[in-house]
Amino acid sequence: MKIVSAIKRVPDEIQQRLITRFTDAEFIFCHGIDEARHYIGEADVFITYGEDLDAEKIKAAKKLKWIMVLSAGMDKMPFEEISERNILVTNVKGIHAQPMAEYAISMLLQVSRKAKDLIDFEQSHEWNRQPVMNEINSRTMVLLGTGAIAQEVARLAKAFNMKTIGVSKSGRMRDHFDQVFPVDQIDLVLPLGEFIVAVLPSTPETQHLLTADHFKKMPDHCVFLNMGRGDLVSSEVLLEAVTESYILHAVLDVFEEEPLPEEHPLWSEEKVTVTPHISGLSPHYVPRGFALFEENLEVFLSGEGTIRNIIDPKRGY
Repeated sequence: MKIVSAIKRVPDEIQQRLITRFTDAEFIFCHGIDEARHYIGEADVFITYGEDLDAEKIKAAKKLKWIMVLSAGMDKMPFEEISERNILVTNVKGIHAQPMAEYAISMLLQVSRKAKDLIDFEQSHEWNRQPVMNEINSRTMVLLGTGAIAQEVARLAKAFNMKTIGVSKSGRMRDHFDQVFPVDQIDLVLPLGEFIVAVLPSTPETQHLLTADHFKKMPDHCVFLNMGRGDLVSSEVLLEAVTESYILHAVLDVFEEEPLPEEHPLWSEEKVTVTPHISGLSPHYVPRGFALFEENLEVFLSGEGTIRNIIDPKRGY
């Protein structure tokens, strides 16, 4: 069995651990897709971030049985071709939970404690105590999505005595939530959200799910944070929401177009905080991803146990 990785800079200790443990497999660790494309035709298993795969590569991968995606986002995968070949797809859902939850809490604190203003005052050597500081303690957080990332955000929010309300497709209760509602009741939930954190995947159902009318239903002191997928809401709607003061502030880590163009008005809008899709970054990301791959590879080779994070190609998640 040949296992080809397109992941750049896989640490030597991870490579050696896999080679030592799985002696019946041949591993080829490539420095990105440009190198890996020369070996994909021989691969039984392909490890990728997903965005570098297209229909042409799937057709070239004649022996491919399993694609391990070292990402949670699957919106750029060629699922039609994958489904036709009945190729197993798994991802690393869950490993983003800790860094993304820390990002969310840190951003909400920065907005509440006026970090932007304080940095400006520091740079201009201005002793200014005028900004009105707020607390996140005992406030209400609405989370759009209730998966592993949202559950970790909700868990951390409980350290601040926050009420946590989730919105999901099923409306099923999850750990660390006080209430969970189905998405068809979102209009009832948004007015409660003093902090609204979106961690939804990109699917046909979630694309442009939020409209200007939804933002009008949010409290005018609401802080909206999106670290799920950029196509949840259009840039035009976001700009309207902040310029018309439907909400207090928007923190955006994901966008319809990435990288966000240099001239885009979101960059200069005072009530918007822009970060370059970094909420999930962590020095532990690749080790966690390969640990999950190693666990699944043992099951894949032995046929004993349950493979984690199997993706349904027809649903895309």
